[in-house]
Amino acid sequence: MTSEKSDAKQAAASSQVWRGLQENLILIAIALVLALVIRTFVAEPRYIPSDSMVPTLHTGDRLVVEKISYLLHPPEFGDIIVFQPPPELQRRGYPKDQAFIKRIIGRPGEIIRIAGGKVYLNGKPLQEDYIAEPPNQPFPPVKVPQGEFFVMGDNRNDSNDSRYWGFLPQKNIIGRAVFRFWPFNRIGAI
Repeated sequence: MTSEKSDAKQAAASSQVWRGLQENLILIAIALVLALVIRTFVAEPRYIPSDSMVPTLHTGDRLVVEKISYLLHPPEFGDIIVFQPPPELQRRGYPKDQAFIKRIIGRPGEIIRIAGGKVYLNGKPLQEDYIAEPPNQPFPPVKVPQGEFFVMGDNRNDSNDSRYWGFLPQKNIIGRAVFRFWPFNRIGAI
């Protein structure tokens, strides 16, 4: 009888261990699916690889890029966006999955030009307290086509942006940079 009780206890313990293992595996699977869904559709972390957005962002900064707001409204002037390279950059050898980060300066229908170290939007000079230095090259007036944007880096004289490769199709936008989480001494909203 003690042998039967011992076998029953062992079977119960084994069953309990197996149930605990199954529950843990299910929780891990749910966590992985949630992480994948969040990264794909809601937000994802990104790393800044260059100085093109100095002084706003520095090489090595790590950001959260949210992907929801542009489902509700179009991108706006001044938004700092992460995007896939447009066709011209892909023709120049940049892989489609390499992300870029720039600031939206011109929206569809707006006219951009650069003269005398100032960027003009629809004929009015922009007040840009976020740039490293004024742009040192003029740029003729261009009208931003429907469904596209004109983007520039905050480090105007060291940025591979719309002045060199053209307009950014809206479909290439991944999301909007909203929060810096690294380095800790500069943590906060962007």
